[in-house]
Amino acid sequence: MPWSEIGISLVKIALVLFLVLTLVAYLTLAERRISAFIQDRLGPNRVGPFGLLQPLADGLKLIFKEDIIPERANKILYVMAPAFSFITAIIALAVIPIGGGFSTSLFGLLKEPTFIKFQIADINVGLLYVFAIGSLSVYGVVLGGWASNSKYSLLGGLRSAAQMISYELPLGLSILGVVLIAGSLKLGDIVQAQAKLWFVFPQILGFLVFLVSSFAETNRLPFDLPEAEPEIVAGYHTEYSSMKFAMFFMAEYTHMIVASSLIVSLFLGGWYLLPYFGWFGIDIVKYWFLPPLVFIGKVFLILFLFIWVRWTLPRFRYDQIMNLGWKVLFPLAVINIIVTSAVIVFI
Repeated sequence: MPWSEIGISLVKIALVLFLVLTLVAYLTLAERRISAFIQDRLGPNRVGPFGLLQPLADGLKLIFKEDIIPERANKILYVMAPAFSFITAIIALAVIPIGGGFSTSLFGLLKEPTFIKFQIADINVGLLYVFAIGSLSVYGVVLGGWASNSKYSLLGGLRSAAQMISYELPLGLSILGVVLIAGSLKLGDIVQAQAKLWFVFPQILGFLVFLVSSFAETNRLPFDLPEAEPEIVAGYHTEYSSMKFAMFFMAEYTHMIVASSLIVSLFLGGWYLLPYFGWFGIDIVKYWFLPPLVFIGKVFLILFLFIWVRWTLPRFRYDQIMNLGWKVLFPLAVINIIVTSAVIVFI
């Protein structure tokens, strides 16, 4: 690989890390302000103009808080668990395509103009990569619950294992209809296939299954049984404090970003402005900055939906969550695959 490509990849990685970590910080502020609006409160508005410096204040507070490790905890796994959750969340972003790209010589530094994609790694099995990495995230929660040597943490970890493994099945099956129509596992190809018709229309059933399963996979209300503070104090992170505690929440919000990006890429046309009309003839090669803006705007809308649902619906009972996953979403995902396959073969 030429040194120029290595340098471009490193810049992309640094940019994604900066943007995601900044977005994670301000998602906490957005969550608190939106929840305050829904509950007719003000929310945080004291630190900085309109409370915009609240995430910075929260970060400083967590950094300087005392970091306590339980005496009888498995210290190695206890320390590794939050890092494992966060790392598996953020490396999944490597294959998310947020725009078509543009050609540049980087202010004359390169001998020939190079086409730069708004994507860190454009691999042929990008979709499989995301799901492979995503399936590992359950280990961070389970190890955190088990290594804490607390019955409340252990209950949260066990609940999380059962819930996340149960909902991975309908989550994975719900996208097979998209793969069948697009004929590729490459996320860029799937977005390109939606230039005229967004897959949310022919795959509305798969979209709904994927959306609900994403809520469960990210442990968001009404699926936050791994935490369930009225029942098990705080679940898998009961014994965590300081930045280790913060890393679990950073992982949760990063998972939300990944899930929202996948929903946009698989069902909502990716960086295309509108279904059928596309870009109304706008030259997106010339105006290369428009597709990423459209993609990010759609992601923000799905993130708002995540927050809206959290502060609208009550938490389900555990048996209701299991019944929904195995008796409703799983059969619907299978039906969606059968119908999609029949339509492709016969029509």
